Amino acid sequence: MVADELRKLYLSNIGVPAKDITELPSSGSNRRYFRLTGEKTLIGVSGTSKEENRAFIYMSSHFRRQGLPVPKVYHVSGNELFYLQEDLGDSLLFDEIVKGRQSSVFDEDERRLLRKTIHLLPQIQFKGAEGMDFSYCYPQAEFNERAVLWDLNYFKYCFLKSTGLDFQENRLEDDFNKLVKVLLDKPSSTFLYRDFQSRNVMVKDGEPWFIDFQGGRKGPVYYDIASFLWQAKARFPEDLRFELVDEYIDALSEFTTVDREDFLLRLRHFVLFRTLQVLGAYGFRGYFEKKPHFIQSIPYAIENLKHLLREDYIEYPYLCAVLKDLCLLSQFSDDMQKRMLEVKVVSFSYKKGIPNDPSGNGGGFVFDCRAINNPGKYERYNHFNGLDEPVVEFLEKDGEITHFLDNAYTLVDATVKRYLDRGFTNLMICFGCTGGRHRSVYSAQHLAEHLHAKFGVKVHLTHREQNIDQTFDAII
Repeated sequence: MVADELRKLYLSNIGVPAKDITELPSSGSNRRYFRLTGEKTLIGVSGTSKEENRAFIYMSSHFRRQGLPVPKVYHVSGNELFYLQEDLGDSLLFDEIVKGRQSSVFDEDERRLLRKTIHLLPQIQFKGAEGMDFSYCYPQAEFNERAVLWDLNYFKYCFLKSTGLDFQENRLEDDFNKLVKVLLDKPSSTFLYRDFQSRNVMVKDGEPWFIDFQGGRKGPVYYDIASFLWQAKARFPEDLRFELVDEYIDALSEFTTVDREDFLLRLRHFVLFRTLQVLGAYGFRGYFEKKPHFIQSIPYAIENLKHLLREDYIEYPYLCAVLKDLCLLSQFSDDMQKRMLEVKVVSFSYKKGIPNDPSGNGGGFVFDCRAINNPGKYERYNHFNGLDEPVVEFLEKDGEITHFLDNAYTLVDATVKRYLDRGFTNLMICFGCTGGRHRSVYSAQHLAEHLHAKFGVKVHLTHREQNIDQTFDAII
C-alpha cells in the first residue's frame, strides 16, 4: 500500500515512526499526497511515473538554489516512486481568493496577494531557466511544434469530437498549423511552468509558494500568464486581469525589454491556445474519466472562449467558425443563457407611475427626463414621439438630452459591467417624463441600442405609454 511505503520512507530517514498519515485531496493527476505527522511533519508523495518524479525533484532542487519559493524535497525512495517534501500547509491561493471568485469583486487583500504572485512569475521563468538542465523535463524538454499539435489534437479528439459537432477536419488542421507558427515564431530560452494557476500556488505566512511545476519545460513566457489570468474558475474581471498583466510586465521588464502593445497582441493567441488545451483536459478528465469536477468547469471555459471570440482571430477563420458553433451548442449555450444578463429598459409617464420590476429584484435606475427641454410644449410635435425624426432633430439640436445621456451611459455602463462580472441576470433601467412620449422614449431607445452594441447583452425595450415592445437578442 502507498501509505505503508511512505511510512517506511519516513521511518528510515527520520528515525522514528510517523504518528499519523492522512491522504490529502487529489488533483487532476494520478499523483497522491499524504501528510505524515510526528517528530517532523512532511508531505509524502506517490507518483506512478519515475520520469515525472525525477523532473519535480530536480526542479525543486534547482529552483531552491536560485532562491525561488518552492518546497524542499528531503528523501526519495530507492525505486523513485515515493518521496517526502516540505509541508507548506493547506492554504491554496485558489481558496484564499474564494470571495472574489464567487462574487467577481476582489478586495484589496486578494488583489495584493495576486499581485505578489504574478510579480514572482518572471523570476521562475528567467532565474529558473538559468543553468537548468532541460533534459530532466517530462514528458518533453521544450514547447515545440509537437507539443503544440499534441495539445490541439487533445482538444480536437477529447473535447470537440465528443460534443458531436460536425466540422471539416482538414480545414481545422490548416488553422491549427497557422496557430503553431504564430505561437512559435520567436525562440525562447525561459522556463514555461505550463500549469501556472491558482490551485498550484500555496500561501504560507502571507507569501506565495510554487508547487506542481513538474510539467514545466523550455518555452515562451506568454503561456503562463494566459494560464493564470484566464483560469476558467478564477473568474477574474477584465479590469483585474489587465491590472495584473501590467504588474507582470513591470516585473518582466527587470529581465528583458517589453513592448506592451506587442506583448498583448501575442498574449491573445496564447490565451486562445491555453483555452483549447484546457477544454481538451476537461474533456478527457470529465467525459472519459468521469470526474465531475472537470465537467463542472467546462461552462466556465466555454464562457471564456465566447468572450475571446467577440473579436475574431483573422489568422484562423475556420477555427473561429467552429468555436463559435461550439459555443452555441445547446449543452453549453443553455447553461450560459441561465447566467446571462437581461436588461429591461422602459420609458414611462410619471403621471401613470414608475414601472414595477417584474424580476422582483427592485429595479436598477430611474432617470427623470423632465428637466430636459420638452418638445411637448409645442403643438407641432404633439402627434410625434421620441422615435420620430422631427422630435429626434429637436432634442439633438437643443443638445440637453445628449449631455444627459452621456452621464446616464457612464452610470449604467459601470453597473452592467459589474453585473456581467458577478453573473447577475436582471437589471432594469427606466426613463420618465411628463407624458412618456418624447424625452423618455428617445432616451430609452438610445440607451437600449447603446447597451446592446457595447456589451452584446439581451435588452428588452418597452415604451409603456406607446405600447411598443422591442427585443435585442444577446450576441453570443
